[in-house]
Amino acid sequence: MSKELSKEELDERIAILKRFRKLLEQQKNKFQEYLMVLESQEGKITEENADSIMAHTELENQIVKNLASLQKIIVPMQGMYNAIVPGVPVADNAKVEQLQLDLANLQKQVLAQNERNRSLLQSQMSKIKNQLGNMNLMNPYRGRSSVYAEKTAVGSVIEFNA
Repeated sequence: MSKELSKEELDERIAILKRFRKLLEQQKNKFQEYLMVLESQEGKITEENADSIMAHTELENQIVKNLASLQKIIVPMQGMYNAIVPGVPVADNAKVEQLQLDLANLQKQVLAQNERNRSLLQSQMSKIKNQLGNMNLMNPYRGRSSVYAEKTAVGSVIEFNA
């Protein structure tokens, strides 16, 4: 029951495949960029450079937004791709499958790097909290409402003589 594909159908399937492959390559490049940002951010965390960490976080947010918008396009394209797979030449199909495997590996690397950065940030935050707590304990004026206020006894009974 092998059905012959018309030239139009074959061209349409190949166009879908090429577009899907291009989108996967874009996503792969974005993940590689994201991984480089995360690796760079790790160095900035260990250096305790707050401004650079903030800049990296903003860049990271932009990349994540781009990845999310790209993913919104890829999901329907993948559905179309899966519907046409039997009519696609094997060599092109293998390239897409390899791209998907590479993308999955990159996603794992990004998640691992993100987890390392998160744990580094948590340890840095706890270190800073400890330093702040120690500073409060060493403050000679803690517990006083004013540096100049002296606690003196104030009388509560007033006596008038007439």
